[in-house]
Order: sequence, then C-alpha cells, then structure tokens
Amino acid sequence: MSTEKDIESFREKLEAVSEWPSLYMFKFIVATEKQDEIKNIFENHEIITKPSSKGKYVSLTIKMLANSSEQIIEKYIETNKVEGVIAL
Repeated sequence: MSTEKDIESFREKLEAVSEWPSLYMFKFIVATEKQDEIKNIFENHEIITKPSSKGKYVSLTIKMLANSSEQIIEKYIETNKVEGVIAL
C-alpha cells in the first residue's frame, strides 16, 4: 500500500465486506532471516510458517481478530517497513 488512494480504496473494500470484530488472515513471504520482524508485529496472534523448498524464504499466514479496518491497515503499513516483504 503505497499511496493514500490505495489505502482508502482498501479501507472501503474492507468496510463493504466485513462486520467488526472480524477474523482476518494475513499472508506474507519474506526472507527466512526477516521472519522474526514480521512475527514481532503480530505477537499474540496465531502464526503458521512454511519454509520454501530451499529454505531461503518463508511464508507466514497470520490470523488476527480485528476490531476495525484501521487495525488491518496499520498492520500492513507496519509490515511494509520490513525489507523485502511480499504481502499476498
């Protein structure tokens, strides 16, 4: 989410399809050595990890009970600061 327009569009989509609180699932791919940075952002949430076949990357699936679209957007903005992270 790079622009304010993208963020607002995502917020509108979340509001249109969600009732709060809502269980939201995040998915990321990151270099193995960076996974702890993502895990720290989502401490106290269920995190499932799956390493790539060569172990260079890891996918993370994170379930979070969100009370608003803002909580979800804040997490995406925070994870976007991790070098090389790919949000799916």
